[in-house]
Amino acid sequence: MSIAALKPMTVEEQAITAKKAQKALNMLTTDEKNQGLRIAANELENEYQVILDANKEDLEKGREKGFDEAYMDRLALTQERIADFAEGLRQVADLPDPTGDVLSDWTLENGLKVEEVRVPLGVIGMIYEARPNVTADAAGLALKSGNAILLKGGSSALSSNQKIVEVMHRALEKTKIPKEAVQFIASTDRAATQKLFTMKEHIDVLIPRGGASLIKAVVENATVPVLETGVGNCHIYFDKEADTEKALNILINAKTDRPAVCNAAETLIVHKDWLHGNKEVLADTIKKNGITIHGDKEAADTLPNVIPANEEDWANEYLSLDLAIKTVNSLDEAIDHIDQYGTKHSEAIITENAESAKRFMHLVDAAALYHNASTRFTDGRALGFGAEIGISTQKLHARGPMGLPALTTIKYMMTGNGQVR
Repeated sequence: MSIAALKPMTVEEQAITAKKAQKALNMLTTDEKNQGLRIAANELENEYQVILDANKEDLEKGREKGFDEAYMDRLALTQERIADFAEGLRQVADLPDPTGDVLSDWTLENGLKVEEVRVPLGVIGMIYEARPNVTADAAGLALKSGNAILLKGGSSALSSNQKIVEVMHRALEKTKIPKEAVQFIASTDRAATQKLFTMKEHIDVLIPRGGASLIKAVVENATVPVLETGVGNCHIYFDKEADTEKALNILINAKTDRPAVCNAAETLIVHKDWLHGNKEVLADTIKKNGITIHGDKEAADTLPNVIPANEEDWANEYLSLDLAIKTVNSLDEAIDHIDQYGTKHSEAIITENAESAKRFMHLVDAAALYHNASTRFTDGRALGFGAEIGISTQKLHARGPMGLPALTTIKYMMTGNGQVR
């Protein structure tokens, strides 16, 4: 084999290849796509050890670079986590295929038949950071919805991501799905990422998934349309009529289940009356669960071991067992705080007052609102979407966890019999 034949494709060549593959993918039946996803899921489970070996390399490099605990948690894979994203592919295969759905149809007076049909976006560029599970989730959702995808993961998970794509490619070779529809950009050169931002002729949409700096860089520099996912400065508000046991169980789940994810709670807003009526049990719960509190003056005067909060704490996505506490005198004051510091991701109210819950749900501007439930449910898998490609905090095209329908657009198809205008 010649040296030229071994030369890896440029990012533009990968995009062109993906675009060609997408046309072939778009002609497959739902059954053919589903079969391909199930075979890929089986292959990922069967080859879990080679993926874990690659992940071990990434984890060792991460420790050498001094990555914090939250980052290492997002980076780490286990056999259970691999089985989990493999199961996600099966769940996506079981979901209805949105492509080809006729959303509406009518016939004009001249006999011209009009159909509004759901179709794939085309070629998706996906830019993401530490989580290797995103590689499988994003690829599965793209393929089921008829889209090709260019994956650009962070350099910290390079070995893991490469191995996951290699395993999926081997699986897809046994199916009708063209493996070229899943492209992984292995280059760590910033120029490769910058190129991805600007290939409007080959890429239909960019989806960034990661921290605030990544998302900001994509939004500010891309000429390709962006489906923006947001960071999660999520709040839980304990109304003065919150049930104590219910409130504390929800808070502990939202804060401690997986602190490093975007739907974890970062700020507890608490009504002053509830705080003073429940200060002992709240303090005990916080201590038992190893939570560090950054609180306002009221919280610091009421609870033990509170670090005085500053302006940065109200906006901080800690991704750790740190929690900000803001004390308020009313529901409207809580809503005002969320309006100022929230990231339009997920917000919850805990109350037994139906009118207070209704006011909160209608007035708070966020992609996901909860009454008496944990913010941890803002997740494609938890809401029945199978996997998710990200959680959109914008308002155009898609909002909230983005499953299969969010990866489609519409096309008008007209059928006539010689009509002219």
